[in-house]
Amino acid sequence: MSAYESFYNQVTIRGPVAREPKLPASDERRISSYTYFYWLGKLGDPQVGPFYLGWAGIFSLLFGFAAFEIIGLNFAAANDWNPIRFAQGIIWDGLSPPPHKNGLNLFPPLLEGGWWMIAGFCLTVSVLLWWVRLYRRSRSLGMGTHVALAFACAIFLFLSIGIIRPFLMGDFSEAPPFGIIPHLNWTATVSVTYGNWYYNPFHMLSIVFLYGSTMLFAMHGGTILATARYGSEREAREIIDRGTAAERGSLFWRWTMGFNATFESIHRWAWWFAVLTVLTGGIGVLLTGTVVDNWYLWGMKHGLVPEYEYPYAPTPQPAEFRGGEVPLTMEQAP
Repeated sequence: MSAYESFYNQVTIRGPVAREPKLPASDERRISSYTYFYWLGKLGDPQVGPFYLGWAGIFSLLFGFAAFEIIGLNFAAANDWNPIRFAQGIIWDGLSPPPHKNGLNLFPPLLEGGWWMIAGFCLTVSVLLWWVRLYRRSRSLGMGTHVALAFACAIFLFLSIGIIRPFLMGDFSEAPPFGIIPHLNWTATVSVTYGNWYYNPFHMLSIVFLYGSTMLFAMHGGTILATARYGSEREAREIIDRGTAAERGSLFWRWTMGFNATFESIHRWAWWFAVLTVLTGGIGVLLTGTVVDNWYLWGMKHGLVPEYEYPYAPTPQPAEFRGGEVPLTMEQAP
């Protein structure tokens, strides 16, 4: 029993290779090699393989590699192909979308957003093909499509930021650049330009579901680990043949909260919280600049923030200072 009591270890069961069902006639053959990896067994199942890739998986990896290479080579070119400068600036470099003057032109010059368009196309195709792969694997195994649907919701947010909103705005320059720091700067710039995303109610909902999903996963994971000595990791069996593990978990939450989830409902809660994180986030993105130009003013109008006098007096620029004197504000001027 002592092995179950550790926070850091789990019992690794080594047995014959897992038997797998035959694939439908329309599917390609899976990569049949497999092995056991001891340290992977400390995190999950130690068996690696057989692996199914299929044509959707192959082309997804090829398009993803093309996008990665285009972005990386542009970073290298920006650093004069110097490997040291490339490594130093890897988080600072970016590949920007076409400038405002190009509007929705799908074929801008390569050095004016053209490479960004090609990389974005390859990346989008890669992500969509990977979704096809997930969906087809679920159907082939007779599973529900919950994983594919959840991934589709994440893709909705991805497409909303990079494609759908720029199309609605009529300007690809509204899309984010590729790169770590440039992407973060884009997020901050858009938030400031459109009156602070913190006052976007769908952004608020997205954060609620984000933090809520982490809380639910922590509660559920902690409960299962705490009752693993009684076999709670066999959750499917515990749903239909409730044993001491499920009963103890339910008692704990009824004693501490007055209410408990079931072994089945907690997964529905966690799935919906995770899915709604990206769905509400995507809706908030699509409304920004298309329906609402300034979320701060929107919040003021709807009683979300205190009503301050607006607009404020313009802040004088450094070039306007003469002789050390600060120019008069609008209220001070005669």
